[in-house]
Amino acid sequence: MSPYVDYLLEILYLVFAFCSALFLGALKGVLVGPVASMILILGNVGVILGMFPAHAWWTIYTIIKIDRIDIPLKVAILLGLPVLFNIWLGLSLAGSVLVGVGYGFFIPWVSSFEAFRHDNNANKFHHFLVDGTWGTIKGSCTVVRDFSDLCYHSYPLYLKEWRESPALSDVQPLRLVHIPACILVGVMGLVVDIPLYTAIAIAKSPYMLVKGWFRLIHDLVSREGPFLETACIPIAGLVILMWPLIVIGSILMAVFSSFFIALYGSVVVYQERSFWRGIAYVVAMVAEFDEYTNDWLYLREGTILPKPMYRKRKSSPSSEYTGGDQSPATKMSIVSGEAPAMLVPSLALSRSVQETLQEVKMVQIGANLIRNCEMRGKELLDGNVITAADLYEWLNSKSEGDATVVGIGLPCYSLLHTILHSIKYGSDGLLMLDNIELNYLNRPKDKLLDLFFGPVMVLKEQIRGIKLGEGEVKFLQKVVLFGSNAERILAWDNGGFEPLDALRAAQIRGISRRMIGMIRGVSKLPTYRRRYRHLVKALVSYSVDKEDSCQSTSGQSEASFELA
Repeated sequence: MSPYVDYLLEILYLVFAFCSALFLGALKGVLVGPVASMILILGNVGVILGMFPAHAWWTIYTIIKIDRIDIPLKVAILLGLPVLFNIWLGLSLAGSVLVGVGYGFFIPWVSSFEAFRHDNNANKFHHFLVDGTWGTIKGSCTVVRDFSDLCYHSYPLYLKEWRESPALSDVQPLRLVHIPACILVGVMGLVVDIPLYTAIAIAKSPYMLVKGWFRLIHDLVSREGPFLETACIPIAGLVILMWPLIVIGSILMAVFSSFFIALYGSVVVYQERSFWRGIAYVVAMVAEFDEYTNDWLYLREGTILPKPMYRKRKSSPSSEYTGGDQSPATKMSIVSGEAPAMLVPSLALSRSVQETLQEVKMVQIGANLIRNCEMRGKELLDGNVITAADLYEWLNSKSEGDATVVGIGLPCYSLLHTILHSIKYGSDGLLMLDNIELNYLNRPKDKLLDLFFGPVMVLKEQIRGIKLGEGEVKFLQKVVLFGSNAERILAWDNGGFEPLDALRAAQIRGISRRMIGMIRGVSKLPTYRRRYRHLVKALVSYSVDKEDSCQSTSGQSEASFELA
């Protein structure tokens, strides 16, 4: 058969696949979308409104009790809280509606196109019909569950850690005269920055639309980027079709970011002790945003808008206050003194799908870590190091601090084993189960993962550098598992001992504290709590089966003894 005929048949197949997936995906969206959207919207709105009184009380109580800020600054924050609470309610309710509609109607559509990535034709047809139906409804329930974990567990933990953190000796007191200035600059930022950010985003959206279509069509014709693999062409075709919606989403994200950029002007007044520098910040952020979007869309460099200086000196990232309700991109923009990006997809040359598939995926990493933690938990249950009572205590606890052995100690113990295993076999990264190595080359390009992967690698090199002996390793295992519970550390006779050298002992305990801090940070992620709860329930089932097996074995032994 002629290669031209093969090429023509391939094009016809792709056109048929695209049209079929487009029609069936739209049908799924119409049938499944309303149900999934209502679950997600009603669930998230219920959590927001139901938890709002508790959130307001926890926040006010934390500001009153915290020692890191002085009284005038507390007064300024308390006076500004009503505005912040109203912004939170408005943005969260609007975001719940947008996310609910988008998730309910577009996930079934995307799932229909994803079915073409399966190799087996039978599986491909099955996934083509089924994917995006029941899974979308279950996924909406999962989103509500994770959001409720974030509101009920993670936010109080952040506030508790903030209250318990030591006071800073280098914090300059806020004078009462600056309180009205902080409030006024925050209000001016909302009045000025939000409309101008919206105007800039809308004005540049047509160029983003045309530029994005040009980039995608160029990749389609030249078979580059997402169009390199044939199986992914229908998905990329959907991206071309839905590009206007992506542009609209980018505008909405720019507007969302402008709220936090505007309110940050109050922080500039506090840091610089100057009302006029706060005003300069409000004006400069508009120019920063214009310049930033020019760079993203490959327009001319710089900006024609005024860009006054609002800093006497360049502040360090650690001294910047970034707030808790911002996305990572927004936080990085504020810390660096830049305006937030429009959060648009990159219009540069894309990596091929084959290059992307060579990465170790986030889902793969999470599943591997959960399996490793389950395996270590079973080992500890078999050795009676932890008991079923510890597991039930964590399941029934209302806060993470009530059951730290299972909630913090077990993941720390599992992570320590992974680090020690990687050091033993000379891995450049982390050697996980199934001989999967996670290193700097194949790790997912994910900002959230980078927050933890870097510190873990530093910790690994510290452990490698101090060259722990076998007894010291065993002692480190006890410390990371039981923390400050000296009674249980002494009760577990695993051959570990605390070094007589005070410096050596301090190094080991310092490593354990850093590991515990990392796991505490991970435990605040909502998806982590849901998955870890499934893990603990699996360990409870294993413990029950183990007890039943021991009882049946002992019963058979007694019967044999009586017969004898």
